[in-house]
Amino acid sequence: MVVGRRAGGRVVSSRQRRIVEAVSYRRGMADDLVNAACDLCEAARITPWFHEDDVCWIAECEICAVPMVVWRSHGVAPPTDQLAHMHAQLAMVVSEHFTFEHYVDDNMRNIPDHYHAHARPQGGFFGHGLRRRRDA
Repeated sequence: MVVGRRAGGRVVSSRQRRIVEAVSYRRGMADDLVNAACDLCEAARITPWFHEDDVCWIAECEICAVPMVVWRSHGVAPPTDQLAHMHAQLAMVVSEHFTFEHYVDDNMRNIPDHYHAHARPQGGFFGHGLRRRRDA
């Protein structure tokens, strides 16, 4: 296995580098907008996905089991228009797929260097066992 160092001095494999290169190409993003060592830049489809566009993607958080919006660019300060877009898409996903009222929690606890936000149930934190709307 070939390894190298990228942002933050984290060791990454040649497989991880190929994944990020493929993701960059697929998204039409410049290499400086992704970080090979970032789990959110990898955008692995390990949980259900609800939405994706040029600005963001929304999937179920692997830990919290609530919808989570992720900015496609690696960084913590999206422009105001993109932030509004991401929060609107997150609200749309909650209203289409779930039956709870939500609040946006953008405290980036586990991955503090890549903007993402969770749609948490009012009065709660985790989404395990939350009711989903049935497909029509």
